[in-house]
Amino acid sequence: MNSLLAYSKPNYYIFAILLLIPLFGLSQYTDVINSNRPGLSVSAYAVGKNVIQAEMGLFYEQKDHTLLNTQSDIWGTDIALRYGLLFEQLELSYEGTFQDQDLTYSNFNLLAKRRDFSRNRLGLKYLVYDPFKNPEANKPNLYSWRANHKFQFKNLLPAVSLYGGANFVIGDNPFYVGEPTISYRGMIATQSRLTPRFVLITNTAFDRITTDDPELSYLISLSHAFRNPKWSVFVEHQGIQSHRYADLLLRGGIAHLLKENLQLDFNMGASLKNTPTRIFFGFGGSYRMDFHKDSLKPIEDQEADQNGGAIDKNAMKKEKRKKRKGNGAEDIDLGPSKKQLKKLKKKEKKKQKESSEIDF
Repeated sequence: MNSLLAYSKPNYYIFAILLLIPLFGLSQYTDVINSNRPGLSVSAYAVGKNVIQAEMGLFYEQKDHTLLNTQSDIWGTDIALRYGLLFEQLELSYEGTFQDQDLTYSNFNLLAKRRDFSRNRLGLKYLVYDPFKNPEANKPNLYSWRANHKFQFKNLLPAVSLYGGANFVIGDNPFYVGEPTISYRGMIATQSRLTPRFVLITNTAFDRITTDDPELSYLISLSHAFRNPKWSVFVEHQGIQSHRYADLLLRGGIAHLLKENLQLDFNMGASLKNTPTRIFFGFGGSYRMDFHKDSLKPIEDQEADQNGGAIDKNAMKKEKRKKRKGNGAEDIDLGPSKKQLKKLKKKEKKKQKESSEIDF
């Protein structure tokens, strides 16, 4: 069996320790739901402090193994519960997959049934670096719509988070015979906004670390928001390597934002090998209960010009309230439109001409 990466057992543990080195960073709370569905990749960003989020789905898979001459029909459900814990960068999550598998051994005309959790884990994710933490460095260009929407090399710089968690095998699990009750998992997740409509996510994980059969895997996911940002699509590649099982998978899907806190999705995919051949599809949704509140920073703790700088003569006039609507794109800021850019440009010129400002 060819390996994706060759590691000796001591190197496995060194790699796992490196995954858990603590660093520091800032987070980015979004006004609309930030779901990891419909793919398996994990976003670098946390859901936000005091946000509770549920992500659930149903799936079907047909798995046939040409060498063992077996056929499987699998029905199952995925569930993920995410909670923004203590502060913006930290997220507590539970991930579970319960499946019912009918396994046919054609050589012996036997039918076996396996039913249990194929995934049952609890973990913490911490955002260690956010390239968008400085709003001044990420202001839109008021003079060029193209400059705001074209690819720039600085966009390759990703947000980075670290994940540490544990897998739980309870009872006589037929999917993990002989494994200990608890094993450990570490992961690095990155996220880059290539353009306002394209987001690239990568996950590199080292799983079941303390077992006799640890697993190394990677995920590369690219998502795209349409002109109507409530619709988005994704394509994802996954590689898995262990002594027990190795595979290369390709999946894709579509998501639709019904409301700011509710998203529906559909996905399908297949393996790139025939030991086993895997074809699967699923659908589901994500729902968020948002109790997030922005923390206030005392004025004496603010840096210079954080209160907005010069005070405009019309600053105290009452403004009409506008209903705020989420743009529907997961972690994607589409930026101002051409019309908005023209208005911003006029407003900027007007401010330069006005001399009736009070500057502190």
